[in-house]
Amino acid sequence: MSDTVLRLDGVSKSYGTVQAVDRASLEVGRGEVFTLLGPSGCGKTTTLRLVAGLEDPDDGEITLRGRVVASVARRLFVPPHKRNLGMVFQSYAIWPHMSVFDNVAYPLRLRGVRGRPMRERVERVLELVGLGGLERRSATLLSGGQMQRLALCRALVYEPDLLLLDEPFSNLDAKLREQMRVELKLLQRRLGITVLFVTHDQIEALSLSNRLAVMHRGRAEQIGTPRSLYEAPASAFVRDFLGQTVILSGVVDSCGAQTVAVTMQGALDGHTVVGRAPSSALARGAGAHVAIRPEDIEIAPGDEAQPSANTLPGLVEALLFMGDRYEARVALGGEQRILLFLGRGREWREGQRVRLTLPPELVSVWPA
Repeated sequence: MSDTVLRLDGVSKSYGTVQAVDRASLEVGRGEVFTLLGPSGCGKTTTLRLVAGLEDPDDGEITLRGRVVASVARRLFVPPHKRNLGMVFQSYAIWPHMSVFDNVAYPLRLRGVRGRPMRERVERVLELVGLGGLERRSATLLSGGQMQRLALCRALVYEPDLLLLDEPFSNLDAKLREQMRVELKLLQRRLGITVLFVTHDQIEALSLSNRLAVMHRGRAEQIGTPRSLYEAPASAFVRDFLGQTVILSGVVDSCGAQTVAVTMQGALDGHTVVGRAPSSALARGAGAHVAIRPEDIEIAPGDEAQPSANTLPGLVEALLFMGDRYEARVALGGEQRILLFLGRGREWREGQRVRLTLPPELVSVWPA
């Protein structure tokens, strides 16, 4: 049997003049957590609803476990209840008039499972997520975290081929979100379930996913592992959407086979930064943006005696002690301000002159 659980081939969906999903194609493997990440309106939730069968595609084909469930060309559309999918909504959709046990048992009753087999499956999945012993409790008496676990139980109890999660942690406070991320990852690993996860939260996507797709204007802008997308973004949109980025402006001085040298402009005039060039659309004399993650910049006290490649002068204007690190606003050449993270193993002070080193292998150069 194929290891591909979900496959989308050229799937599109529009609402009037709005193209919500534009020829999306992707595959999700067995036991994988695959995340659709992007800002509001990028098409991620619409894609999830197309997979769930809550929307019909205008074009393309959707396959689940080798079975075509939606195909415009074949005029085929399998209804949601026949796709064997589990789904956890943003609002959880817990039935308040039912007990914890009845909430979880309801999907089994719909599928004709009764008696002892039903009880054993409900009790097993409740124990799995830490709700054992709460079977008789009213769903309205649960905390936010318990309701989230209950929604997961209800989606997992009938052993779906694919679990769909639509912003499942958005209603939880920051500390509980962090806890539930860890619990979900451990649960997924223990059960080996396949998950299609939708979120706008970068931390959730990077920490939970085996692979993720950054969505932009209805398309998957880039698909890959969290680390590959973070360290080697294929477009400016992915670069700027994932994490924080320091961007400096300059003019291309020279282009090599693998690297580009950029002369800085403004108050940093005379300084040169060398970096990788993900885009081939760069030529000598063209405007360019130099990009690097703030955590990759090496910072040390002291002035720069002579301008040297990939070394820039800075001045610490503001310093915030965060416990595990400092956050510093650093002025470059008196004009541009950037936010940097400083280790607490050294004493830093406001007004201190510093020297910033940008490792060439961690710098990327983009067309301006």
